[in-house]
Amino acid sequence: MNYILNKFSIYTREFKYNLKLAYPVMIGMLGHTFVQFIDNVMVGQLGTAELAAISLGNSFVFIAMSIGIGFSQAITPLIAEADGAKKDIDISRIFEHSFMICLTLGVILFLSVFLNRNLLYSMNQPIEVVRLASPYLFWVSISLITIVTFQSFRQFADGLSFTRAAMYSTLVGNAINIILNYYLIFGFWIFPELGVEGAAIGTLISRICMLIFIIFYLKIHKKLKNYIKRFLPSKIEIKRVKKILYLGLPSALHSFFEVAFFISAVWMSGFIGKNSQAANQIALNLSSMTYMIALGVGVAAMIRVGNQRGMMNYKKLREVALSTLILIIIIDLFFCVVFLLFNNYLPLLYLDPSDPSNLNDVNEVLGIASKLLIVAGFFQIFDGIQAVVLGSLRGMQDVYKPAIIIFCSYGLLGFPTSYYLGFYTNLSMIGIWIGLLVGLISSSLFLFIRFNYLSKKIILIND
Repeated sequence: MNYILNKFSIYTREFKYNLKLAYPVMIGMLGHTFVQFIDNVMVGQLGTAELAAISLGNSFVFIAMSIGIGFSQAITPLIAEADGAKKDIDISRIFEHSFMICLTLGVILFLSVFLNRNLLYSMNQPIEVVRLASPYLFWVSISLITIVTFQSFRQFADGLSFTRAAMYSTLVGNAINIILNYYLIFGFWIFPELGVEGAAIGTLISRICMLIFIIFYLKIHKKLKNYIKRFLPSKIEIKRVKKILYLGLPSALHSFFEVAFFISAVWMSGFIGKNSQAANQIALNLSSMTYMIALGVGVAAMIRVGNQRGMMNYKKLREVALSTLILIIIIDLFFCVVFLLFNNYLPLLYLDPSDPSNLNDVNEVLGIASKLLIVAGFFQIFDGIQAVVLGSLRGMQDVYKPAIIIFCSYGLLGFPTSYYLGFYTNLSMIGIWIGLLVGLISSSLFLFIRFNYLSKKIILIND
């Protein structure tokens, strides 16, 4: 018993530093989701069709955003490794090339969504929802340029363990978004009542402000400003570009496969009806917020593992990675209990069941959402495990095989399960979410097996 407690204490003593790194990332990542939460809550007051429209419009943007954010996450382990090895010049060069690539990628993603936004009309979604989603998508697609460019600064600062930069930027962006949402959705003072479109304009402006703030913050920071002599490289180094692309493209695929898997639930719910789509949006938004906590711990794992890789301390590398894994399991057990106990009450944050003008629709949405949250409660733990283990693998710069694991788990196992249970059984929306759970269980299990094998192997080789 004493041996087990001593062994466990090796990992728990890392919790304090893990949380110190993780909590600003959690708040920063929650900020992205909180923007959507505010949109959902405010727009939900307009009706279930408006809420479903935000869900449909964001489904396009989230897929593009997942590619940009996923790609940018390759910056953090590269910066962390250079920081661990005390290579200051490399840190500056990595940032300059990363900024150049992220800015270019942001423009490409914006054009991809903007030029294809009329696909909304050919997806067999409720026409009432599509008409509301189209102008929303127009404005939010523009914000892809700013959010992906923002990520280059964010991941740079995270790699140097200064995780508060993004947190402060996101808090500023959220404050602006809340104010603008109120003014533009409902109309206030000199501002017109724009409804769903107003929420999109508020989101765009808030993301522009986030980018401006983080640039200003990094330029005046006592240490970080020393690495940012300029934004673009004076001379493009092909080897460095190839290294960023080598890690960035598979990382983008990680995020793309995962987000596309969950977005498929948005589209499938739209085939069932607008109320199912609105209920799916509620459950998905709540789950996304708890997932941001796991993502924060995952970034802490990526930073710490990257540092230990730079110092070539592989036993410590495995130790800190396992400590983050144990930490997120404890946190997500708590979230699991919350979802299971309060599944009937959490959806009330989004819709008012006493609204007489929309009573039947609202009650149907609340009933479906409460059932989905039961399934969401069970997949909290597996969602957390896969996020943190994936962060550790990225810190080890192992990205290609995890991409295959994620594709197989979500694309070959989870999605077919969702589709079959959703449309060929009486489970309907519950069946779609059971498929999500199956994909997460598979992904978390095989990613952990990959990490366990790789971390033991690297210790053995370097002993």
